[in-house]
Amino acid sequence: MEQSRIDRINELARKARTPEGLTDAEIAERDILRAEYIASFRQSLVSQLENTYIVDEHGNKRKVTSKKKRR
Repeated sequence: MEQSRIDRINELARKARTPEGLTDAEIAERDILRAEYIASFRQSLVSQLENTYIVDEHGNKRKVTSKKKRR
């Protein structure tokens, strides 16, 4: 996610805490930006976990798997 979009999320968050609050258009924009940020964060986390290995006491490496895939 671009830094300018993160800055806009923060700008809207600061404005929401002021007495004037947000307009309906700004609330909709905030919701869209938040959803985009969460999706970006999740994708980044999944990518990081896909490249993570656990090394046991014998030096054997095994890939981290999700609980959904183990069943």
